[in-house]
Amino acid sequence: VALAQDGGSPFLGRQMGSQQSPMSSETKALIDSEVSRLVSAAYSRAKALLTDNRQALDALAKLLIEKETVTAEEFAQLLTDCEVKVAEYGIY
Repeated sequence: VALAQDGGSPFLGRQMGSQQSPMSSETKALIDSEVSRLVSAAYSRAKALLTDNRQALDALAKLLIEKETVTAEEFAQLLTDCEVKVAEYGIY
């Protein structure tokens, strides 16, 4: 999404910050609020996934300490053994 107008080439000496913003302070506040909501929701979801799957994280850490590397098959088996449920992917 392009919210700014073309102000010329920055390589020709255009000074940053000297142009007036093409959007109102209300629009900026609305964007800030939505970004904050999205970040907060993503943080909460990530924290819950990590907390709910702590057993798998600990098992993976132990395996990595022992072997240093884990194959895709070993990782998939670990997820199966720990009964990890893969979260659905969705757009907020």
